[in-house]
Amino acid sequence: MTTGTVAVAALDDMPLFELSIACQVFGPERLDLADPWYELRMCGMRPGAVRSEFGFTVDAGHGLDGLTGADTVIVPALPYVYVETERALPPELTGALAEAARAGARMVSLCTGAFALAAAGLLDGRRAATHWIFADTLARRHPRVRVDASVLYIDDGDVLTSAGRSAGVDLCLHLLRRDLGADAANRVARTMVLPAHRPGGQAQYIELAVPRTGEEGLGPVMQWAAERLDRPLTVGELARRARMSPRTFARRFVATTGTTPLRWLLDQRLTQARRLLESTDLPVDQVARRSGLGSAANLRRHFTPKVGVPPSDYRRTFRAGPSDATRIARHDHH
Repeated sequence: MTTGTVAVAALDDMPLFELSIACQVFGPERLDLADPWYELRMCGMRPGAVRSEFGFTVDAGHGLDGLTGADTVIVPALPYVYVETERALPPELTGALAEAARAGARMVSLCTGAFALAAAGLLDGRRAATHWIFADTLARRHPRVRVDASVLYIDDGDVLTSAGRSAGVDLCLHLLRRDLGADAANRVARTMVLPAHRPGGQAQYIELAVPRTGEEGLGPVMQWAAERLDRPLTVGELARRARMSPRTFARRFVATTGTTPLRWLLDQRLTQARRLLESTDLPVDQVARRSGLGSAANLRRHFTPKVGVPPSDYRRTFRAGPSDATRIARHDHH
């Protein structure tokens, strides 16, 4: 059971949310849980004020040299300019991260902080998580990283990465659990009015992709099918409405959407099931019927692998009452 020094790398214009997660979990001294508690070390490009997103300032008592010698190094979400454009991260940052790793630090990223670990070469050959919105971008820029967009966080021993936004809380609580045990993590979670552990992964917060429907011949039939998901639908029926043979329709559908007609129908039905679970109190078997999945058992069979949690757990996450601490998970996908 250990604590040690937690060094947080802070850059100008960094989103405040993920930065505050690291500060809230490791900053307040909780000597009833561990004595000594963690030493939180804020590290900017240089010592002094760091301007976060929306103009808030954070006082960094250390420059990047403060990362070296820390037991744990955390890179919160990066300024959007480094994620949404091809602008390269400062080499001083990536060099300091690589040096800290060589010195034996446990390296941690929250949300898009994974881009910094990847740029420093610390994720090569590893599975890594980031916000699902930016997962494809991370995989494209760093093809040696095995990006997993379905999980809340990944613990790869000395390198740990989290998905987007409040998944950073899940990872930081996991670190507490590793260092100080489950009781300490549970008690910190309670003070933050949070669940100590959430089931499933970030797949439950990802909007299922909607294929393009504007192609002549396919758009109208896809719209027609989307309005009749509760009915049995076959490829033959869709092909007839598109005035094509089933073989031609299937080939055109894959070329246009990147998926097969049956897979597209299943994804649309799962999307409909998610909407009904979020917005209604219908029993699960009725959700299944209205989504065209037939039975509650069939809904669970397809829903759980795709979303990461069973339908009942998904509903509890998105429709929990105000007295339930897990109600905040409703906002995780924003």
